[in-house]
Amino acid sequence: MKLHELKNVPGAVHRKKRVGCGEGGGRGKTSGRGGKGQTARSGGSIRPGFEGGQMPLYRKLPHRGFNNHNFRAAYATVNVGDLARLDASVTEVDAAVLAAAGLVRDIDDSQLKILGGGDLARPLKITAAKFSASAKEKIEKAGGQAIAAAEARPAAAAPAAAETGKTPAA
Repeated sequence: MKLHELKNVPGAVHRKKRVGCGEGGGRGKTSGRGGKGQTARSGGSIRPGFEGGQMPLYRKLPHRGFNNHNFRAAYATVNVGDLARLDASVTEVDAAVLAAAGLVRDIDDSQLKILGGGDLARPLKITAAKFSASAKEKIEKAGGQAIAAAEARPAAAAPAAAETGKTPAA
């Protein structure tokens, strides 16, 4: 089979619908738009849920309950293969380093997730919120460390708590 021998299956190609060309064509007079009014006009469309000015159903019904969209955790994702392309002088990787390299926007470590796409050949110490299982395996196989940001945070928070006399919540 060659490119010039390809053709559509029968019934896949339709001729253009010609409207307003007389009653004999079946789409004359109102051109398939029904009677008069807003929908018969050019550009005339009614948004979904509009009921002609009557109080619409979606406003009559109560809106209650929990919606997780407001509380979801959104992560910027970076593949292990992208980390391998970082400058050779970089040994410790966090969100600030990745933002400087243009791999993520300016975020903190709690919004970063490392995924396992690609390969890593050199050891890197990586701090992020989450790691996929394959990413963690590839990082440790290359001799590096995968540090979850939640693990790194309590050690930094402990001195501040000691100054105030409060113990950090476990």
